Amino acid sequence: MNRPNTAETMQLLGVQARAAATLMARSPTAARNQALRALARRLREQSDALRRINTLDLERARSAGLAVPLIDRLKFTPKVIETCALGCEQLAAMPDVIGEVTDLHQQPSGIRVGHMRVPIGVFGMIYESRPNVTIEAASLSIKSGNACILRGGSEAINSNRALAALVADALREAELPPHGVQLVPTTDRAAVGELITMTASVDLIIPRGGRGLIERISAEARIPVIKHLDGNCHTYVDDPVDLNLALTVVDNAKTQKYSPCNATESLLVARAVAPEFLRRLAPVFTRKAVEMRCGPEALAILQGAAAPHGGAAVAPAKLVAASETDWSTEYLAPIISIKVVADVDEAIAHINRYGSHHTDAILTNDQRHAERFLREVDSASVMVNTSTRFADGFEYGLGAEIGISTDKFHARGPVGIEGLTSLKWVVLGHGEVRA
Repeated sequence: MNRPNTAETMQLLGVQARAAATLMARSPTAARNQALRALARRLREQSDALRRINTLDLERARSAGLAVPLIDRLKFTPKVIETCALGCEQLAAMPDVIGEVTDLHQQPSGIRVGHMRVPIGVFGMIYESRPNVTIEAASLSIKSGNACILRGGSEAINSNRALAALVADALREAELPPHGVQLVPTTDRAAVGELITMTASVDLIIPRGGRGLIERISAEARIPVIKHLDGNCHTYVDDPVDLNLALTVVDNAKTQKYSPCNATESLLVARAVAPEFLRRLAPVFTRKAVEMRCGPEALAILQGAAAPHGGAAVAPAKLVAASETDWSTEYLAPIISIKVVADVDEAIAHINRYGSHHTDAILTNDQRHAERFLREVDSASVMVNTSTRFADGFEYGLGAEIGISTDKFHARGPVGIEGLTSLKWVVLGHGEVRA
C-alpha cells in the first residue's frame, strides 16, 4: 500500500480539524477547562520523560550546527515545563469569553443590537525551535474553542510529538475531540506550503520564528496571517531618572535572557544623564561579555569610563562603533546598540523610525514624559519604568500566548484568548419590522 504524500496528509488534517472545530465551538466550558487541567497534570507527571526526549533534539541540533539562540529556545527545562503547566491552569481559571454578548443596546426601532464573541474556527501555527509553543498554542486553542494544526520545526520533532500526544490524551480525558489539536507528522517543508493555502479548512495562520520564515508565510499565504517580523525592542533612559532603577532594569532587559524577541536590543540615553549612567553600566555589560555597538557620543563616554568608585578605567571587552544598520537590528545575542539622544523627543523619533513596533520602554521620573512616550511610541507594548522582558502573554495574565503581533488589525501585542476569537453581530427583537 502506498503511503500518503504530504498534500494528502495535510488535506486529511484539514478535514479532521474542521470537523473538530465544530465540536470544540459548542463544547461546555467545564470540559475545556478539564482538558487544560488534565494537560497541566500530565506535563508534570511526564516531566522527566519529556526532558529525556528533548535531549535527543538538543543533541541532534548541536550536531547539525544550529545557531546558539535556536538551541537555547529548543531547551525544554523543568522551569519551562512548569511554566507551561501553570499557563494551562491559569487559562482554566479564567472566565470563558466564548458566547459572551457585549455592547447590547436598544435602537429606536425596538431591536437590541450587540456583539457575541465566537471562535475563529481553525488556525494553523508554524513555528521554530521552542517546544513550549506546542503547549501554548494547544492550550489557547482549547480555551478559545478552536481547533488547530501545529507545524513545529524539524529540530524539535521528537519533543513536539511527545507533547502532542499528551494534548490528545488530555482532550480524550475531557471527552473532547482529540483532533482538536493536531501536529503535522512530517518534517517535509512542503507541508508549510500546503497549510498556508488550505482556504477550505484553515481560517488563520500564525507564524512564529525568524524573519525568513515569516516573510515567506506573509508573501505566500492565501489565508489571513497574524505576524511580527522582528523584536528590535528599545529601552530609553530619560532625564530625570532614578539611575539605580535604570541600571537594574536595563541589565535585566538585555541580559536576563538573550534569545527572546522581547529582550532589549537598543539602548537610548538622554544626554544629561548619559555620562554617569553609561559609566556605571559599562562594568555590568563588561562582566557579562555584552558587545556594545555605540554611536559617537556613547562611544566617547564608554572609552573613557571610570570604575564606579574611582580607580583604573574600565576597558569593555567588546566596544565598537555602531553602523547605521545596528539601529534596526534584532541581535538575539549578547550585543546591544547604544545611542545618546538629546531628550524624549529624539528618543521617540528614533524608536518610531528604527523600531519593529514590538515593545519599547521609558525609564523616567517625569510623568509628562511617560505619558507622551505611551501615546506617541507606535508599538504593540509600551512600558514605563520596567523591563521589556515582561512583554509576554503569561506575564500579562493571558495564561499563555500564541505569539506577539505587531500588526494593527484584529490582534496586537501578546495574542491570547481574545486574539483567537472574532465578533459577530447579534440582533434581538420582538417581531419588529422595518418601515
